[in-house]
Amino acid sequence: MEDIELFGNKQKGIDFLNHTKQKKFTFSLVISYTATSEIPGITIAGEHPDLIKFTSPADAEFIHYGHCKSISVIPMTPDGKPTPALLTKAALEAASVPNIVINAGSKITPKLPCLDLGLDYGKNISQEPAQSAEDVRKAVEYGRIIGRFLGATTDCLVIGESIPGGTTTALGVLEGMGVKALVSSSMPKNPTELKINIIRDALERVNSSDPFDIVSQVGDPMIPTVAGILSTASDLTHVILAGGTQMAAVLCFSKSLGFDGKNTAIGTTSYVINDKSANLIDTVGTILDIPILAANLKLGESQIAGLRSYADGFVKEGAGAGGASIACMLKTKIDTQKLLELTEIEYRRIT
Repeated sequence: MEDIELFGNKQKGIDFLNHTKQKKFTFSLVISYTATSEIPGITIAGEHPDLIKFTSPADAEFIHYGHCKSISVIPMTPDGKPTPALLTKAALEAASVPNIVINAGSKITPKLPCLDLGLDYGKNISQEPAQSAEDVRKAVEYGRIIGRFLGATTDCLVIGESIPGGTTTALGVLEGMGVKALVSSSMPKNPTELKINIIRDALERVNSSDPFDIVSQVGDPMIPTVAGILSTASDLTHVILAGGTQMAAVLCFSKSLGFDGKNTAIGTTSYVINDKSANLIDTVGTILDIPILAANLKLGESQIAGLRSYADGFVKEGAGAGGASIACMLKTKIDTQKLLELTEIEYRRIT
């Protein structure tokens, strides 16, 4: 399919597509929070710093309701750049893909039914450990329970994430585990130097090679949760890790738990793949031999400036947008041109 590009192990990618085409999909959105996102210049998520904590619950609510309940504002920047949850919603609705929200340490509880793990939110890693090692183990354990349940109910489980500032904590986990990576950003000018300085200082607290200690110090609650889900779901079904940099960190931590890449692919957008300030393909390749699927979205052709901004380097991915788009195209005969039309309709509805 020309609308889905393959990277990494392309033969495994072809096999993955063949196994999941026209099959049953389930989408899960893991929402979380890291106070690292409050560091000025780290993220554009949230119209105002005080609203950053609402980003993840607002994404979840928007996907389910078509509007937000935790905040009254539309999840969009003042100049019209929409949350990637807009793309996710359009894709899931077009393909009638059921979805569920998993609260893994969101600072604000979403106003909708969800699986709540009872985890505390991640702290600012520039100042203190992200979470306790006990909470990391709890996140993995609870994730494994959820993974067994969801994996048994579908032909392909798509796992998305929403955590502002998550590329910084993901970089911390990758670097802490010895993986040299260039991570993506929600901004065209990636604040790489700022992220590296934060990670360098945070890693000085790490005096152990134990992966749980590393995630505890410099990670966030989403990473061990998704790793737990992946570890059991992949034994039962195919799994698309819907995201970019953050899912590379999930893979790295999962590998340390014994995961070997079984039945799994990364699902993202072409905008993450084309990000010259990052190297997702190389990073994933150094961790595990799994395929990367990229939705070749056509937002650059949109009549709406806010959507075209994705092709200009803003946002790029989030809320499982790439994986949801891939699931939609695999389940139905919808292509990216039709997805663009549906996304524009949804955009106009909320503006």
